[in-house]
Amino acid sequence: MSSRTVTKLVALALALGVVAIIVTPAVKRIVRDLTLPLQYKAMIQTEARNEHLPASMIAGVIYAETKFDPRTSPTGALGLMQIEPETAEFLAHRSGATSFVLADLGHPATNIAYGSYYLRYLLDHYHGNETLALAAYNGGQTNVDGWVEQAHAAGVSFGVAQIPFAETRAYVKRVESAQRSYHKQYGL
Repeated sequence: MSSRTVTKLVALALALGVVAIIVTPAVKRIVRDLTLPLQYKAMIQTEARNEHLPASMIAGVIYAETKFDPRTSPTGALGLMQIEPETAEFLAHRSGATSFVLADLGHPATNIAYGSYYLRYLLDHYHGNETLALAAYNGGQTNVDGWVEQAHAAGVSFGVAQIPFAETRAYVKRVESAQRSYHKQYGL
């Protein structure tokens, strides 16, 4: 190889290195935004402070429920955090809301506030056990209470592996994984 060819190759390598340094953070940000979207960060952080929750948990639930694409589920759950109408009515009554209507759940701020309030309620009910709270968020509090009671009666501890609903078991794992990712990638 001639010295001229080597010089051209070195120049090309240096140019590509500069491009890689410039493009890499932008490409990483684009990939992160596509694979781990985050919208309404300020709202999530506000509700996390209000309800004494990790913001990463709220973001993880939204990710698992809708990937930040609010819609109505086939079962009628509404908004970013997929709140069932009956649950919303329970939360409105419990929180003292006086002018709540179901259509309010279509507004991100209201949906995140209600979903966060519900997560706090479930965490309190399960004495801070995030696995149980997430299982109840997806599979229902009555079901989880029954599962925990059965496990205690049998003298075994209850964890993710003992969740009898495959969908709920997968949901808890998905939220926990997303929660770790939101903490790592966004500092939530």
